Amino acid sequence: MTDENRKLLERINNYAEDVLGEIDPQKVPVSVQLEKLRPVMEEIAAEKNMSLEDLFILYMDLQSEASCATNQKLKDSLQDINDGFDGGSPLLFR
Repeated sequence: MTDENRKLLERINNYAEDVLGEIDPQKVPVSVQLEKLRPVMEEIAAEKNMSLEDLFILYMDLQSEASCATNQKLKDSLQDINDGFDGGSPLLFR
C-alpha cells in the first residue's frame, strides 16, 4: 500500500470513527454506513478528480488489503503458541 493510499484510508477511517461511533456493523446495513461516509468520500473524490464510485472501490480494496495485513500479523503473532501444540491442529487461528 502506498503512503498516499494509507493516508486516504486513515482519513476515511478517522471520519468513520467520528460519525459512526459505536455502531454494530453486523446490525446496521452497509447502505446506511456508506451514506454516513458519503460527505468525506465526496470531498476526497473531488480532490482526486475521481468519481465517487471509483473512490468507493478503491476504499474497499484498501480496507481488504489492510484487513489481510492485520490478519497475517495476528497469525504470525500466534505462531509461537501454535508451534508448541503437538496435537496436530493449531491451537489458535485455524
